[in-house]
Amino acid sequence: MAGLAQKSALSRLVNGLKREPHDFRPSLEVFPALNVDKLAGDMSLAKLGAERGANDEPATDSATLDDVESRVVEYVEAEKNAAHGLLLDELRTYKERLMALDFEGRFGAIRQAAPAAVSEFRAEAAQGRDELHSLRRHLRDLELERDEFQRRNKLKRTARSSSGGSLTLKVGILLVLFVSEVFLNGFFLAKGNELGYLGGAVEAFTFALLNVGVSFLIGVVGVRELNHRNYFRKLLGLISLICYLALALGLNLVLAHYREVAGSLVSDAGREVLIRLRTTPLAVTDFKSWLFFGLGLLCSFIAFADAFLIFDPYPGYGGLEKRRKMAHDAYIRRKNDLIEELLDIKDQAIEVLEEANRDLSVRRSEHDAILEGRSRMVRLFAAHQSHLDRTVNALLSVYREANKRARTTPPPARFTSPYVLEKVPIEAELVENSARDDLRRSITESQNILAGQVQAIHTEFERAFASYREIDHVIEETPVARAYAKAT
Repeated sequence: MAGLAQKSALSRLVNGLKREPHDFRPSLEVFPALNVDKLAGDMSLAKLGAERGANDEPATDSATLDDVESRVVEYVEAEKNAAHGLLLDELRTYKERLMALDFEGRFGAIRQAAPAAVSEFRAEAAQGRDELHSLRRHLRDLELERDEFQRRNKLKRTARSSSGGSLTLKVGILLVLFVSEVFLNGFFLAKGNELGYLGGAVEAFTFALLNVGVSFLIGVVGVRELNHRNYFRKLLGLISLICYLALALGLNLVLAHYREVAGSLVSDAGREVLIRLRTTPLAVTDFKSWLFFGLGLLCSFIAFADAFLIFDPYPGYGGLEKRRKMAHDAYIRRKNDLIEELLDIKDQAIEVLEEANRDLSVRRSEHDAILEGRSRMVRLFAAHQSHLDRTVNALLSVYREANKRARTTPPPARFTSPYVLEKVPIEAELVENSARDDLRRSITESQNILAGQVQAIHTEFERAFASYREIDHVIEETPVARAYAKAT
């Protein structure tokens, strides 16, 4: 279920999110102003005006600009063209930045990916429900089997089973008994053994395995059948109990005789024990041998009783209940895991959708900043053209005033008329601003889509959570009712 950022429809939103702003540096002085005094000095306008005025140039009837005036106008026109070129470069940069925002691509990804995210979440929830249905049906079958077992065997109690610390304690008791039996048998049987304590330990291990291990197995497999309602199985349990008593008494009596015989250094101890058992089975004269006999019986009885504490007394009931409990635990554990997975998917999806919403706000702010910067650039250029218009007339005025003072003839009539600098039209360079309102509406609609899908994912999660919790009621329970009806 993981990996939304790589596999799901939300990846298209993740990949399109703006991570860094554009790298640009706005200039504080895009169109620098011209210094009239410096230009007039550099071009020697006053000097040239006086020299030409002394020669009464240009003529009084002159209608066109003379060489000096033309040079002034050409200089200012060159400045105007350079500023216009800079304006075009700036407008081109603004246009590229507007295109890089790619609103249409983002709108398309949101319209496709946002609803798809809800569909994918719904599909994940449905898959989880199918899995839980299967686990719940298996649990239901085991519950039916247990109920039928209780009905058939007339059991009105729950199964007794050991687990956790209780099971550890009971198994530990069994192991302690076995080790203690080996140690005690080795201590007593070492007397007279050719190999000493090593030989006694080997014999002790064999006798302890028979005394403790076989007692436990007979209690688990055989004697518990006494609790069964079937009479044939009860008979098997009774036979097992008789066999156990015979084994426990006989084996420990053999051990007692074996200790006495082995201690007397008889060459064939095993044959001597068999003779004693046939002739005088109770003729054990050493008190330690009787103590050995009693300790062996005690260990055997404890191991026998431990079999009834570890497993349920009724044969088959504990194992059936254990399988039902394992299925129940697996069902609950998987249900919780699926809920956690859905919660993670929901959080990831909502995070992506909210990030896409914030991204639209960032793009909208940058779009407004770009339009404002572009408008400011246009205003600056318009102001610069007005400045150039004033500059060219100021420069011409310096030349003409000096010319008029030095003349003996009237100056040309055009000296009294200001020069009109031809303005560069800039409206054609701009993108229409009327689309701004449409863009804002589209952004708002997309953000509403994202907010709606976030709410839809919340709703789907609540629905999925409720459906997971209600699977117990969804699973058909008719077989249970039919079983009880049949029993009645």
